[in-house]
Amino acid sequence: RWDVPKVSPAEQLFAIFAFATCGGYSGGLRLSVDCANKSESDLNIDIAFAYPFRLHQVNFDAPTCEGKRRETLSLIGDFSSSAEFFVTIAVFAFLYSLAATVVYIFFQNKYRENNRGPLIDFIVTVVFSFLWLVGSSAWAKGLSDVKIATDPDEVLLLMSACKQQSNKCLPVRSPVMSSLNTSVVFGFLNFILWAGNIWFVFKETGWHSSGQRHAADTMEKQSSGYNQGGYNQDSYGPAGGYNQPGSYGQVGDYGQPQSYGQSGPTSFANQI
Repeated sequence: RWDVPKVSPAEQLFAIFAFATCGGYSGGLRLSVDCANKSESDLNIDIAFAYPFRLHQVNFDAPTCEGKRRETLSLIGDFSSSAEFFVTIAVFAFLYSLAATVVYIFFQNKYRENNRGPLIDFIVTVVFSFLWLVGSSAWAKGLSDVKIATDPDEVLLLMSACKQQSNKCLPVRSPVMSSLNTSVVFGFLNFILWAGNIWFVFKETGWHSSGQRHAADTMEKQSSGYNQGGYNQDSYGPAGGYNQPGSYGQVGDYGQPQSYGQSGPTSFANQI
């Protein structure tokens, strides 16, 4: 019997999009510091960052507007844990779905042998569904923190020159986060796909088959119970307990002729 693979190509494709849009990200922002002394100004301060978003290791130089002295600053935060966890789930989900597709197509007999294949597949599918939910939620929170930490207005507050009202500090370019937003969307789409696939994998397990047999046995017992004599016997027929001739049709104490038809007329005839 030929079965359709339980892992759809959409799961592999969405997993690729998830780790590619997150793991391949690189962005940056540009700031401007216009000092009261124009010769000390720096109108193009470029700050670049990328996956895995260890922002505390991203350093940049900024003018202090106090002569030629410059200061070295760094962004705030380390969001590598949630980003790397998300990408790791995506990579392993892709590899597993690829391997599972090969097994479904070329090793059907081994897959169904002793019911081990469907059971392992079911457990792994449940685990990956849970991991996609946790990983996507964690990365969504991590991305929110990355956006705050790389907000040009927040970065300007780190510069000592921007704390003096005589200097003008302005954001020139903000980082583009569209690909990172897309990665979060694909993460939750992967969760939906894997969670929806649980039912189809469960149908291949022995648990589903035993449940069907139990339901069939129950229906058979119920149908045999209704077809037994207890419900189909002629309980109300001529031989039943309610139509027996002896119950209401026998000549009993109220139906014997001698009770009301012999004594009175005999005595009256004799008198005559």
